[in-house]
Amino acid sequence: MFRMNRKTQQPTKSPSFTQSVPTVAGCWLILLVIVALRIYFTSVISANNTKLTAKNQELETEKNNLTEQIKDLEMKNAVSVTQAQWSIDAYCPPKNNVRQCKACETGWGVFQSSCYAYHDAEPSDQRTWEEAREYCKGKISDLVTVADEKEKNHVSGLSVPSEGLTEYWIGLRAEGGKWKWFDGTNLADSLWKQTPVDGHCAVSDQKEGWKSVSCGERKRWICEKAALSL
Repeated sequence: MFRMNRKTQQPTKSPSFTQSVPTVAGCWLILLVIVALRIYFTSVISANNTKLTAKNQELETEKNNLTEQIKDLEMKNAVSVTQAQWSIDAYCPPKNNVRQCKACETGWGVFQSSCYAYHDAEPSDQRTWEEAREYCKGKISDLVTVADEKEKNHVSGLSVPSEGLTEYWIGLRAEGGKWKWFDGTNLADSLWKQTPVDGHCAVSDQKEGWKSVSCGERKRWICEKAALSL
């Protein structure tokens, strides 16, 4: 007897299935690339938007600052024009339609190249050193400063005593262990030697010379401004 060998038949894969596998994988790969690119570009756009927003805010701030500066300049220009007209009228008052100019305005005395005005205020109207400075600034001047012994003697002569009051503020105060004028320059040792005490300012007394007193005390004061060159 003969036995016939049967070969086991292996199942065969469908050609269409085999071909579809790489196609599906490729689609997934493309999809992943698209998603990755979208995430990347979204983050880039978001970062750029953040930068643009910050830049816009910076430009808006600069615009506001420039607007404020323009307003300040316009205001200062208006004030300057007013002050210029006031100065012309003060130094060159019209008389019979003709302006006659003088070195100092009415109420001010001239010495060398400066104009001086002493304010012998009543006790109720006297001021601290800072308040006296503000008053002088309102008159386009400042507290008097002294450059040499001649000017010191002149200022002393302006410190006229009346009603028992003899002390007038000058533009000198103790700061950082030194006597300094209000503009920050140091006092020359040849003019006055007095131990500086922080919080103290100098007054001029016609009889006793300069003295150191608390800047918060209320005194009379002397203002100074440049004289008009004629």
